[in-house]
Amino acid sequence: MADLLKANSSSDHIAPRPLPDRLRPRELEDVAGQEHLTSDGMPLQRMVAGGRIRSMILWGPPGCGKTTLARIVAENSGLYFEQLSAVFAGVKDLRSVFEAARKRRQNGEQTLLFVDEIHRFMKSQQDAFLPVVEDGTIVLIGATTENPSFELNGALLSRCQVFILKRLSEDALETLLQRAEAIEGKQLPLTEQAREMLNILADGDGRYALSMVEQVLLQNDSLDAEALLDFVQKRAPLYDKKDEGHYNLISALHKSVRGSDPDAALYWFARMLAGGEDPRFIARRMTRMASEDIGLSDPQALPQCIAAWEAYDRLGSPEGELALAQALVYLATAPKSNAVYSAYKTAQKKAKATSSLMPPKHILNAPTKLMKKAGYSQGYIYDPDTPESFSGQNYFPEEMGRLSFYQPVQRGFEREVQKRLDYWARLRAKKSQDYD
Repeated sequence: MADLLKANSSSDHIAPRPLPDRLRPRELEDVAGQEHLTSDGMPLQRMVAGGRIRSMILWGPPGCGKTTLARIVAENSGLYFEQLSAVFAGVKDLRSVFEAARKRRQNGEQTLLFVDEIHRFMKSQQDAFLPVVEDGTIVLIGATTENPSFELNGALLSRCQVFILKRLSEDALETLLQRAEAIEGKQLPLTEQAREMLNILADGDGRYALSMVEQVLLQNDSLDAEALLDFVQKRAPLYDKKDEGHYNLISALHKSVRGSDPDAALYWFARMLAGGEDPRFIARRMTRMASEDIGLSDPQALPQCIAAWEAYDRLGSPEGELALAQALVYLATAPKSNAVYSAYKTAQKKAKATSSLMPPKHILNAPTKLMKKAGYSQGYIYDPDTPESFSGQNYFPEEMGRLSFYQPVQRGFEREVQKRLDYWARLRAKKSQDYD
């Protein structure tokens, strides 16, 4: 870390550079927030340490370190480095780079080509990479914010290793803030709440966080959360529904709903619409909120969102936006629970860890004599035939035993769900004793 600060501050008096550029790491160990790739023993670290760089795609959201990682890999590869942006480059530029790379290869030198926003190339343009990647003329590092499964040719993907980068966590963003304070030699003039607000506004984008820091460092007076919000709004770039503003505002909207603040939710909703956001994108996120943050604590939340989404599709703007606003207020005022979400995630992990276990034989159909002889469906009890319409049988693999994933909260409708689960648990225990 000391080397990073020294290298990036020694020439600032000669040619000042933007703070995000001055703080750009030069070693993998200094890259914040991508430890699943860069720490000891992780894929990218092993590749760089081994000195055998292969073509790769770096996929992640804006400001997570894709370009930084590409530069670090290039500097440690010993290969000739070329860089293109698919936003500006065309077929002519690719041909020029490929031809120069072929000449270097004849002289025993390989080329590492970094292509930013590689998904901007059309599929036909992406085909041009295939022969030069295949024969080793170039080592390709492509960076993209879009899902490569949809935006890149399958043939190109099969020749590259895909590394998935994460949005920066709050801890990673805090690391960047501390580095900025160290290189500038002063603390950010922010209250504790304002510092937290800055991280929230950054929403995982390190580049945007440091751009805000650079503006805040020009201030002499300390800013609280409200003052910071006003300050950043006055100086932040215009809302771009495909870039920073998009991520900042949808995060603010989601967290306002999760925090049961309908007024703040309506404000961010209006801000997004005023910036030109597609209301269908907001409807999609609201539907996600209904399942992720509310779930069975209010089973009507999901139908409300689906109905509002459909109403918008039928009415269009501006009339349909009122239906979305109505559903948004419903979500914000509904009781919150992530019990189903948490249960599903836990069940996913368990399913992956026990993917070879068979269901118990008594709940399997037996359409053949052989299967009947093997015990399939033997002992199965048809629940509606029991007095309580509940048999209490085991439906988990016999090797696992019964597990509990879903833990309802004591709010909203989930209180009633808990009563049902408790009732069935008592019946199950009684019937288990009867079976024994």
